[in-house]
Amino acid sequence: MSEKHQLSDKLKAILKDERYLKILKHLKIANVDYGKSIMLNTKIPITDVIQLLEDLEKLGLIERVHGATLKNTEAKFKLSSEVHKHHTYYKLTREGDHLLRSLNDKVLIDGYIEIIKNDSLALDLLKFADELNADHVLTYAKLVHKKLEEVIPKIEELARMGLLEEKSPKIIKFRERKAKPKKETRTHHKYYGLSRIGELVVRELKRNGILPK
Repeated sequence: MSEKHQLSDKLKAILKDERYLKILKHLKIANVDYGKSIMLNTKIPITDVIQLLEDLEKLGLIERVHGATLKNTEAKFKLSSEVHKHHTYYKLTREGDHLLRSLNDKVLIDGYIEIIKNDSLALDLLKFADELNADHVLTYAKLVHKKLEEVIPKIEELARMGLLEEKSPKIIKFRERKAKPKKETRTHHKYYGLSRIGELVVRELKRNGILPK
């Protein structure tokens, strides 16, 4: 398998959960860091951080740092001049660093499209998210003519990828939510709309004829 193909496979693997990229980008800045510090800096729960670090290590994108002590020049988020290794520290591998340096909007968009281009439900949900701006899962389920049990996991998957995002304000204005003819609607439930990268992916899907314009 060529190096380029391997990189493409690993990029697709980490694009399935945007938290992988958060950790990789943090390690790029921190140089060397451990689980609890990564949790504090990325706001990812510690149990998830541990699992994500294991996954990234298996992919060969990060590695454990060996040695009895770490200098603060190595671990940039440490305050003391020397740190005894009570924790397991991680850093980017050369491959992980190369992957990060190769990323730009085009590479990300192409990677996301490669993942979802044959997923008809994902494409339908992104299309309606583009049309609605923000709405509740039940609305999406009705529009795609699927049961909630099918739609909820797919929306959560797209949100995990970073293509959809939960709308956090307590009130979503009418201009943001086109499906309900009220001036405003209180979000008793989770409402989802396209993220910035989701908007770019939808734009490219339309340009390529995968989604209708």
